Amino acid sequence: MENLMIGPKGGLIKKHEFVRIIIQCLYSLGYRKSAVCLESESGISYKSADFESLESHILNGNWDDCVSSINKLKSLGDETRASALFIVFKHCLLECLNRGDNALALEILRKQVVGLQDEENVHNLAVGLLFLKELGLSKIDNGLIHELRERLLFEMEKVLPPPITLPERRLEHLVEMAVGAQIDNCVYHSSDAVSLYEDHHCSRDNFPTETVQILTNHKNEVWFVLFSNNGEYLATSSSDCTAIIWKVLEIGRVTQKHILRSHQNPVSFVAWSPDDTMLLTCGNMEVLKLWDVETGICKHTFGSDGFVVSSCAWFPDSKRLVCGSSDPEKGIYMWDSEGNEIKAWKGVRMPKVSDIAVTPDGEHLISIFSDKEIHILNLHTNAERVISEKHSITSLSVSADNKFFIVNLNSQEIHMWDIAGKLLKPSKYKGHRQHKYVIRSCFGGLNGTFIASGSEDSKVYIWNRLGDNPIEILSGHLMTVNCVSWNPRKPQMLASASDDQTIRIWCPSRF
Repeated sequence: MENLMIGPKGGLIKKHEFVRIIIQCLYSLGYRKSAVCLESESGISYKSADFESLESHILNGNWDDCVSSINKLKSLGDETRASALFIVFKHCLLECLNRGDNALALEILRKQVVGLQDEENVHNLAVGLLFLKELGLSKIDNGLIHELRERLLFEMEKVLPPPITLPERRLEHLVEMAVGAQIDNCVYHSSDAVSLYEDHHCSRDNFPTETVQILTNHKNEVWFVLFSNNGEYLATSSSDCTAIIWKVLEIGRVTQKHILRSHQNPVSFVAWSPDDTMLLTCGNMEVLKLWDVETGICKHTFGSDGFVVSSCAWFPDSKRLVCGSSDPEKGIYMWDSEGNEIKAWKGVRMPKVSDIAVTPDGEHLISIFSDKEIHILNLHTNAERVISEKHSITSLSVSADNKFFIVNLNSQEIHMWDIAGKLLKPSKYKGHRQHKYVIRSCFGGLNGTFIASGSEDSKVYIWNRLGDNPIEILSGHLMTVNCVSWNPRKPQMLASASDDQTIRIWCPSRF
């Protein structure tokens, strides 16, 4: 019975294991009668014979037999065996103290528990039991004793490995893995409508592949484009020294809301506050300005006329912002939205900052220093890590889930790195053309599934994050595409900005 295989592919699923996890699922969903019925009809028990033996010993308080049974389990590694014995002896100590058998409790602690765990865990156990004793809290009635023994069984289920016990909610985990694998293999994933009734597949028909609107309001090269966090606005900036705030009316249609005219030099960067009420604008030869989105009025200019800002970013509270300067003596400044300086990183040894970002959770500050170095600063611990690229970095972009960031390189590659934990070997997205231009890429789609980038060959390139080769190459612009932005609330909408003085809005062809 245990070797009988089922399934359309044959040889992959053991019938005994399959039925057993179905029984576990029925129990976890509260269908106890159905679970018992299936156990009876199939002759397969949710609990293994080894675990049923342990369960009997624990519920009846047969601790010597319980310890003996654990020691006889050949499939246990030394560490797992020690963990199982430790939680048994921990409960046994409690019952000894409850009976007033202090001598036996001390013997178990000295002869059995010591050596199973590290010294700190054993010490904490002893202190905890002594504390209960002193407070007179060790007297437990029989009803609570039974409840604590059942809790011990629950702990044992988590410690002991298969097939002695099953991992919690195993069937749901397997189904989630299967659905997740289908999503990962869905090249054009753009819908979260996932059903167990059929294999998941998103059609190219729902992907932004067609130009549905061309915006021509700028009078010179358009260098930056960015949707607001709520997807209701679009901001663009240009070498014509202006920035424009656009209102997103519906998928495929936007209209001009405000022209921002206070800058005296080209505007190369914009940043929406997380609450979308304010917009920052700056340029390589310009100061940093703060605008009210509703009125289009400049609320504040940061720094003096000689303070040149290359990039800027908001903290998630929409009250603090940070900017970096291409002038090494200026460094990085943190301000509040009223213009008060909070902190500065500057000095003669400070390298120039070419790009800067704050992760959406406010945990990390990421800076591009001296073209090839990426500095990741934990703002809570001040711990810093440095990543070095072999080629010059022209821009960076952070994913909304705080896990990854991408950098554009003048070697015609885009690299993706993780932010927290061990650095991964970067994924390399190739195909687009980039040498000296500051071309900016972005994450987009559901859960940042896609990476989009402009290119010097006048095209927009789109990759699925799991693949190195582009899945779409969008044509329409006449000159270099400097920047792209994916609407975070409308995953079927993409915007691109070009040296041809236009912004293109891309949507599925059916729109």
